[in-house]
Amino acid sequence: MSDRRHGRLRVAADAFAAPRAPPTRYHPDLSASRSGRHAEGAAQDVTLTLADTQAVVDLINSSDATVITVSAGRGESAQPVIDAHRALIAAAPTGRLIVVGGAGSLLTPDGTRLVDTPGFPEEYKPEALAFTEVLDLYREAGSALTWTFLSPAPEFTDKPRTGTYTEGTDQPAGSEISVADFAVALVDEAEKDAHRGHRWTIANA
Repeated sequence: MSDRRHGRLRVAADAFAAPRAPPTRYHPDLSASRSGRHAEGAAQDVTLTLADTQAVVDLINSSDATVITVSAGRGESAQPVIDAHRALIAAAPTGRLIVVGGAGSLLTPDGTRLVDTPGFPEEYKPEALAFTEVLDLYREAGSALTWTFLSPAPEFTDKPRTGTYTEGTDQPAGSEISVADFAVALVDEAEKDAHRGHRWTIANA
């Protein structure tokens, strides 16, 4: 285990902009993506897909925390991403996972999923339904692996970073979250391990 002040935060992603943080915070030492392109702040970039189960397991097991932010169902079938998460769970990595999902699985006060509410954008439904299934897979895994699942607020914005956010569990904590503050939340979770075994959500106040 590396020094907590300079922990190994690794990212498996389609694309990821590493959050800038003081040197006393976690920062990514490796970014893995399908393209292998450079992620800001990462010391190393490698080409990897979530379907490369053993390689992903090796990455997770050699890290203090691994963020998985892989899209699904955007113009193509979401099933391969669902299957990749299922295979990863079955492989039972021993390291810590922070899985980024969507807002569609969040619930209204009456228990309706956002993806099932009137007016939910049709173009986002395949991904929302996919990550609803992925969340269920991690919940079924329970304590067999160390995971947390972060759902953003329903809308992302490009507003300036504030460094603060409001938290919730299964209902939206607010209507929007800035991309910058979402990155802050990922670093916070990597450092604090505050939501182990649970889904949580964030929003700007």
